[in-house]
Amino acid sequence: MSEKNETSDFDEFVKSMEEEILEEARGIYTEKTLEEAYNPKNVGALETPSGAARVTGPCGDTLQMHIKVEENKIVDCKFITDGCGASMACGSVITELVKGKTIEEAFRIGNRDILSILGGLPEENIHCSVLAVDTLRAALEDYKSKSRNNNKK
Repeated sequence: MSEKNETSDFDEFVKSMEEEILEEARGIYTEKTLEEAYNPKNVGALETPSGAARVTGPCGDTLQMHIKVEENKIVDCKFITDGCGASMACGSVITELVKGKTIEEAFRIGNRDILSILGGLPEENIHCSVLAVDTLRAALEDYKSKSRNNNKK
C-alpha cells in the first residue's frame, strides 16, 4: 500500500471520528454552546490588563481572565482555559457580556446570564458558568484593588 493511500485512509478515519464526536455533542449541548466552544471569542491574554485573575473550579478546570478598563468601563476582556468545551463556551460568552459595562454592571452578571445565552448546559456542566463568573469577579476585584492602591500614591 502506498503512503498516499495510508494518509488518505487515516484522514478519512479522523474525519469520521470528528463527525461522530460532533454528532454526539449535538445530543448533549445546544448549537449556541457548540458554536462558542468550537469558535470562542476573546481567547488570549491582554498585555497590560487593568485586572486579572485565575480561578480553578471544582472539576479542576482553570480559567484565567484579563480585563482592560478605561473611565470605569470595560473596553476589552480576554480569557484562557484548560477546561472542557463548556468552560470554553462560558469564557467566550462572559467576555462578550462584559464589554462596554461599568465595573458595577459587570459585578451584577451571574451564571444565569451565561446559561440564558447558551440555552442551558447539562447539570454536570453548570459549574462552568459559575467558574466564568467567579473568575470575572476576581478580575474585577483585582482591578478595584489596583485602583485603590494607585489612588493612595
